[in-house]
Amino acid sequence: MLHYTTHLSTPDAEWVTFIHGAGGSSGIWFKQIRAFQKHFNVLLIDLRGHGKSKKPIYEQFKHYQFDNIGNEVIEVLNHLQIKSSHWVGISLGTIVIREITERFPERTLTMIMGGAIMKLNLRGQVLMRLGSMLKSIVPYLVLYRFFAHIIMPKKSHRESRNLFINEAKKLYQQEFKRWFTLVAEINPLLKYFRFKDSGIRTLYIMGAEDHMFLPSISKIVQDHASSRLVIIPSCGHVVNVEQPYRFNEIAVDFLKDR
Repeated sequence: MLHYTTHLSTPDAEWVTFIHGAGGSSGIWFKQIRAFQKHFNVLLIDLRGHGKSKKPIYEQFKHYQFDNIGNEVIEVLNHLQIKSSHWVGISLGTIVIREITERFPERTLTMIMGGAIMKLNLRGQVLMRLGSMLKSIVPYLVLYRFFAHIIMPKKSHRESRNLFINEAKKLYQQEFKRWFTLVAEINPLLKYFRFKDSGIRTLYIMGAEDHMFLPSISKIVQDHASSRLVIIPSCGHVVNVEQPYRFNEIAVDFLKDR
């Protein structure tokens, strides 16, 4: 089972489950725990190969699939007897959440998608092709650092950029390759998610400087009646790290407004 930690509010409080992105861990949510625990029970999960969810069995897999990753998350909820949860994700974690919701809508109360990835723009597609060619030649940390600077280029993004690079240092080379391959093959799934409204209340929280991913999210909320978008000024991709207090305020207000 995946590694997880819980932070309880009250026995009858609703649950909020946090899902990190590729190369991260549940540790990236440290600025959220206190604010959310005031009102909700909090569940933090390390996805396979990340944080403390490192197991020899993963070395047997050449490729990862989002449904398998989602099943492992659901296994944790089943173990804790959590019938349904609010979800909070960042970056690639938003795709995991959306995939789970597609297959298990009864397990989802609402979705909060920070720095959401729902389309790779031309620059992103070029970067992924370049990475695919170089991933077996260039050390993975060099590639990860390069991508981090492309996605989070400004001086003001330094904290979140460094946090993700430091987390990525804990990954193994082969683990990085498996996740990279997963992302490189993601476009058909994202196209489906852009087309289909989940019908479940969804809040996208995006940084105004998230130049690679904000345009596609702006289009989605125009087409999906169940979705809304809040843009945080002077903020990049990793909104929960760069503007934690504003992120917490927006997210908690959304969850309480039911």
